[in-house]
Amino acid sequence: MTITAPGPATGTGHAPQGLPVRLFGVSVAFPGRDGPLVALRDLDLEVPAGSFTVIIGPNGCGKSTLLRLVAGLVTPSSGTVAVGSMGPTVPRPGDGRVGIAFQQPRLVPWLTTLDNVALPLTLAGVPRAERRRRALEALARVGLDTAAGLRPRELSGGMAQRAALARALIGDPPVLLLDEPFSALDALTREAFDSELQRLWLERRRTVVMVTHSVGEAIRLADRVVVMTARPGRVARLVEVELPRPRPVTLTGGEAVRAEEAIRAALAAQQPVELRSWTDGDAP
Repeated sequence: MTITAPGPATGTGHAPQGLPVRLFGVSVAFPGRDGPLVALRDLDLEVPAGSFTVIIGPNGCGKSTLLRLVAGLVTPSSGTVAVGSMGPTVPRPGDGRVGIAFQQPRLVPWLTTLDNVALPLTLAGVPRAERRRRALEALARVGLDTAAGLRPRELSGGMAQRAALARALIGDPPVLLLDEPFSALDALTREAFDSELQRLWLERRRTVVMVTHSVGEAIRLADRVVVMTARPGRVARLVEVELPRPRPVTLTGGEAVRAEEAIRAALAAQQPVELRSWTDGDAP
């Protein structure tokens, strides 16, 4: 069992380039009351540097576990996870290669928005003036600089999600992991966030890996969609999405239809036979 990542990045003054992410023969098992719970088994996946990859699949198939592997929050039971070139350094939270935003914002209630965004830098010992400057820049990227002094209880759901995204971006990570960050938002707000996320990615082509349950969202954002099998999770199908960018909220035309049909067919194949007639229909 191996986990590898490159050493610390050196400051060049340029926008960061995305790093490739590779998983080879990865399995993850968690202890359970009735024996080990195998979340992933023999999973192979290569994510190109600077790409936007979306992970979609049945509930419980290990999508979030996959992201936590890349972030260094979970250790594989077997297999290899590599962020960047193969090397001796084990990826760990806070090492600067990977930023992650979760489904819930997870803001510290007694800190201001600015201090919540700056928290990774605070934990890393970055001087106060520097972390304040970088936190303000991160907040400006997500349109939240005017809320720097507010506490989490004073933020709307959408503002809290923006703050969480700014916190993930503050270190300018070459790899950004997003675990259903907009799923709790209403449909119109979610579509607006998708457009903003696409804009941020087009500005800086870091490697993005995002989990969603929405086929429409996957097609709006992804270069390719990874459809996973039911637990234990593996890659069932890779669907390339060859649409020009920037992409509008409503997608029409043959390529969008082809991608949607391919994703839905792959998802339906992962469902129990008695549910497949339900999953073949429309979904959000």
